[in-house]
Amino acid sequence: MTKDVLVSIRGLQFADAEMKEAASDEEIDKIETICPGEYYFKNDAHFVLYEELVEGFTEPIKSMIKVRGKEFTLSKKGPLNVQMAFSEGKKTMTDYCTPFGNILIAMDTHSIDIKETEEELGIHISYGLEANYQFIADCDIHIRLSCVMPQMPS
Repeated sequence: MTKDVLVSIRGLQFADAEMKEAASDEEIDKIETICPGEYYFKNDAHFVLYEELVEGFTEPIKSMIKVRGKEFTLSKKGPLNVQMAFSEGKKTMTDYCTPFGNILIAMDTHSIDIKETEEELGIHISYGLEANYQFIADCDIHIRLSCVMPQMPS
């Protein structure tokens, strides 16, 4: 894997488990982000640093992904601050800090699947999301890190 990567994050939310099986495109809340990033492998862990521009905010959100084994951490700093830890078979809680106030969220991680090649790292996380102790949705995140090939001079 090269240092320069393209980060693709696609998230899906389902209101309940039955809906996940039979949902139409209109019933699924889809979110997708594609941006450049920097990849590192250190101490048996994958790290990716990238910045997101989010509608409604003037400054970017600095994000870091860390993957080691069946554990995944997503940290965001800027107008939104959070450190979300996903650990297969465990429920984790954190504060999601926004300019409008904090929200206590929990991620009940069902599975973390990782597929790695020389050119790509694929991560799929399936989890239940709670906010302030209320179930919100069953969610899936698909993350793909792809090598960016250097441009050849013409």
